[in-house]
Amino acid sequence: MNVVLIGMPASGKTTIAEILGKELGMCVLDTDALIVEKHGEINGIFERHGEEYFRDLESEAVKEVAKAANVVISTGGGCPLRKENVQVLKENGKLIFLRASVDELIRRTAGDGTRPLLKGEREKRLKSLLAVRTPIYEKAADFTVDTDGLAPEEIANEITEFIK
Repeated sequence: MNVVLIGMPASGKTTIAEILGKELGMCVLDTDALIVEKHGEINGIFERHGEEYFRDLESEAVKEVAKAANVVISTGGGCPLRKENVQVLKENGKLIFLRASVDELIRRTAGDGTRPLLKGEREKRLKSLLAVRTPIYEKAADFTVDTDGLAPEEIANEITEFIK
């Protein structure tokens, strides 16, 4: 069984995936890293081709990582927006929603210019994205962890307890 992390940008998916991989003795796969490896930086993809093109690349990456067994998968924040991505990931995995508040996401993304959907009015963009995405994450998730105020190791421990 795969452990699949979903949630907003800066919710901790990459960090938690690394911790879980070590704790559980599982390989870690990251859909965004796979896209960068094959197609270049995400900001550049957004600038040159737009979000829809990026989402197509993301769906390809999801299909590729979902073929693996007994891995931890860190997804991009928009990955669950496409129902087919959720379906593919659920075939052999449990989806874990890392929920974080707007204030926490603002704190975590301060000074970070690598997230194309958060350019401009960061707080306004985060609130808008949260309003749209939270119900999608909640529907897709098999388990939700509220990450505000928790250390990464505490979050990983909650997930480990759920999947046992």
